[in-house]
Amino acid sequence: MMKRVSPRAFAAGCLFLASAIWGVSFVTQKVAGDYMGAFTYNGFRFALGAFALLPAARLFEKRDPAKGRLTLLTGLAGGGVLFFASNLQQFGILLSQSPSSAGEAGFITGMYIIFVPILGLALGRKTRPLVWLCAVLAFGGLALLSVGTGGLAAAQLSDLLLVLCAVFWAVHILLIDRFAASIHPIRFAAVQFAVCSALCVAAAFIFEDVTPQGLADGLGVLLFGGVVASGFAYTLQVFGQRGVGPSQAAVIFSLEAPFAALGEAVFLGELMTPRKTLGAAVILFSILLSQRRKPEKRAAEKPPPA
Repeated sequence: MMKRVSPRAFAAGCLFLASAIWGVSFVTQKVAGDYMGAFTYNGFRFALGAFALLPAARLFEKRDPAKGRLTLLTGLAGGGVLFFASNLQQFGILLSQSPSSAGEAGFITGMYIIFVPILGLALGRKTRPLVWLCAVLAFGGLALLSVGTGGLAAAQLSDLLLVLCAVFWAVHILLIDRFAASIHPIRFAAVQFAVCSALCVAAAFIFEDVTPQGLADGLGVLLFGGVVASGFAYTLQVFGQRGVGPSQAAVIFSLEAPFAALGEAVFLGELMTPRKTLGAAVILFSILLSQRRKPEKRAAEKPPPA
């Protein structure tokens, strides 16, 4: 007889699968550059993501008029932040001269976990000394990953864009954290995806050459980025975070970076150099260390029984 899976294990599995999907999506973002521009890719994939979330919103969220207006306003703000975060990330991947750009982008983007408590200072939140130490370690790892033996002159514009991307993801996390308890999470995601899509499509028709042939050739990566990585994975995140505390969720989400490197190795046959691998390991260690909590705080974060 098959043993029943506990609600906590199911929740952790949902987050693990979401992290794996998001990690592999770095590879599809890289491949998308062969068919279309950054604005075009993000515009159409977030449009697909918004449509993919509509059934989930109807199934799993009861409409509450009191939350509806705030959900809409927060979604509009989230869509604006998402526009900058997603496009900085996409341009960072596409402009990189490194063959292992997708894996590197995964680790640099993951630094948002460290930026969240640092930017929280602007909201009057205290930041532990450990977080500052982790920030120093992360930037040391970034130097190994990006600068190497060529000094600061060898740093790529793409890496700077990815660091800025991580800052915008941190702003996005703080925005969600501020209003999470007062909004419909799936409807919020659909609204922000729609807003981001509209901004990206407008930018694409201004700055890029949008062709039906390019969209048709890149349909596979668009479907994965929109339906799987946006709609399906975000729904997994909602279910997962109902049964796992925030610190544990952050640790699972940090696996997104190794999955990006693994996906690039498996699907594209591209590996990081030993120096870049060391830098990536230092960044991952700093991310995990930043989530370390005292036992009593970890106990306070445990979610209620499902």
